Formats: sequence, C-alpha cells, structure tokens
Amino acid sequence: MAQPHDTPQDNPGDGIYPAVARAGAYSWWLIGVGIVVLAVLWLMARLWVLVLAAAVAALLSRALDPPARYLRAKGLPRALVAASVLLGFILVLAGIVALLVPSIANEFQDLGPTIEDAIDDVENWLVEDSPFDVSRKDVQDFRDQADDRIGELLQSQSGTLISGTILVFEVFAGIVLALVTTFFILKDGDRFGEWFVTKFPHHRRNLTMRLGARAWRTLGGYLRGSATLGLIEGIIIGTTVWLVGGSLAVPVGVITFFAAFVPFAGALIAGVIAILVTLVTAGFGGAVVVAIVALLVQQLDNDLLAPWVFGKNLELHPLIVLVAITAGGTLFGAFGAFLGVPVSAVLINLLAEARAAPDELAVEGTASDAGTEDGEPG
Repeated sequence: MAQPHDTPQDNPGDGIYPAVARAGAYSWWLIGVGIVVLAVLWLMARLWVLVLAAAVAALLSRALDPPARYLRAKGLPRALVAASVLLGFILVLAGIVALLVPSIANEFQDLGPTIEDAIDDVENWLVEDSPFDVSRKDVQDFRDQADDRIGELLQSQSGTLISGTILVFEVFAGIVLALVTTFFILKDGDRFGEWFVTKFPHHRRNLTMRLGARAWRTLGGYLRGSATLGLIEGIIIGTTVWLVGGSLAVPVGVITFFAAFVPFAGALIAGVIAILVTLVTAGFGGAVVVAIVALLVQQLDNDLLAPWVFGKNLELHPLIVLVAITAGGTLFGAFGAFLGVPVSAVLINLLAEARAAPDELAVEGTASDAGTEDGEPG
C-alpha cells in the first residue's frame, strides 16, 4: 500500500534551501567554537602569570637544550646537568647586568635635568616661535592627558589599578616558577615526552612524536631568528651611538640585542635608551641622529627584517608574522605581542606536520581494526 507523502509541516526543513541549511549548521558550530575560544582567552588573561611563566620556561629550556644535551652525552647525572646549565645561564646574565647597569646609571645621573631642559625648550618654541597657535594652557592640558594615559596603561585587564607590591610579587613569582619549570624540563623533559606519547593509541604515537619534534624545532627557529635580529639591530644602533660621539655604545648594543627577543616593545625600549644615552653623552644633535636611525631600524624591523628573519627560520610567510604580532598585541598587549610569533609558528608548523596524518592513520588504523576483528586486542 502506498504511503502518503510527507507534508512540509511534518518536515519543516524540507522547505529550506540546502545551502542555507548548511550555512545555519556551520554558524552554530562556529558559535560554539567561538564561545570556547573566548573562554580560553578569558582564562589565560586571569592566569597570565602562569601562562607567561610556562612560555618563558619553554623558550629558556629550548635555548639551554644544546649545552644540556652535550653534558648528558658526557655521562653526567641529569639533575647536575640541569642545575649546572641553569645556574650558568643565571650567572652569565647577572654578569652582563653587573657590567652594564653601573656604567649606564652613572651616565643617567644628569639625565633628569637634561630632559627637563629639553622639554622646556620644546614648550617655549611651541608657544613663542612655532607657526602653530599653541598656548601654555594647551601644553599643560597635553601633559595632564599624558599622565592620565600612563595611569590607564598601568591598569590591569580587569580594570583595577595594579599596586606596586602586587605587581612586584607577581613578577617575582612568575620568574621563580619559570626557573623551576625550566630546571625540570632540562632534567626530565625527554622522559616526560615519552610518557606523554604512551597515553596515545599505538597507531597515533609516531605522529605524536613527529608533532612534538616539529614544535621543538620551531621554538629553536624562533630563538635563532630573535638572536639574528638582535645582532643586526645591536650593531647598527651601537655603531651609530659611537659615530655621533656618544659613550656606552657597547652597552647600548647589548641591550638592543636582548630587546630583540621582545617584538616591537623591545625595539622601542632599546631605541629610547639609545636616544637618552646619546642625549646625555653627545648632546641634542647626536640624539636626533640616533633617533632617526632608531626609527628607520624599527621600521625596517617591523616591515621587512623581522618578517624575513622569522619567516625564514620558522617557515612562515612574512604576512603571517605581521598578523601574529598585531593580533597578539591587540588581544593581550605586550604579553600577546611577545608570544604571538612563537605560538603562531608552533600551531602552523604542527598543522603542516599533520598533513600526512590522514594517509598514515588510514593505513595503520586499518591494520589495527583488522587485528581487532581477527580476535587480537586493538
């Protein structure tokens, strides 16, 4: 007996154009994914100390991994290797700071009056001699707005002003946590990786190991790129300070080198330090020359040098590097700009490594399923 046809009331979806139905389904999926992503971002913002400590530990462990591997190959105990390498790094860093800070501090003793005189000269020129209609009140209003803006920048992401004590405690706790985590990664990182791989099914372990190795190589590429960038910028800025007659050219170059490991903000801070040092030791004219060179170097860094260096080492297109830094900085400020490149590089390289996974899993998965059907454990 023939069955009556379904009416539109029985299946309301029959009256919807298929493309619209698919778009609606995808929209709901995207909404769900968006909610999860927002929740993760919110949690990361609240736990920024832990996230930053973990990121610093990962980068520091990758930088110290070659000497640690060398010492382990000599048969030294793992704990001794980790402690020696980490302590050596701390001593070298402390030595560099001990050599640079006193010399810079001595030059900066006269910096306060010099900057005040320069600001007063600029204010007098704006009010008295410039072609612009600027009054003393306008200048004072601008200074007040600048002070307010600085206060806003010191606000936490929750909108409350961070007290100095809380900020110092969080930074100190983050540093200690990063160093402790680095010690254990240097000591047992490979063992933890092996344990982690065993938690996956047998037919996925080879892929998991490849993904981990690819991520580790990517972090190494990021560090090599930062070091290359810092070396180039340090030589240019330090040489410029020396040519205009300023002192502390070597400390300025060293600071510029280390600042390159912090995208954008590092170059800006290093440039300001170079300008101020030159202002004190070589006068206003030399400081102007250093400022122009620092601006050109920063633009070269942002638009060409950093994307090319990072892109070459991380196998990323320069446009992706720019987008990663911009997106990270927009979402999380300096913290996000610092992590934007390495995080994006790791994710994109992991996806590239996983492209071979479908064929591999299809072969191994079929074999595993066949063994299960024959009565063997899967």
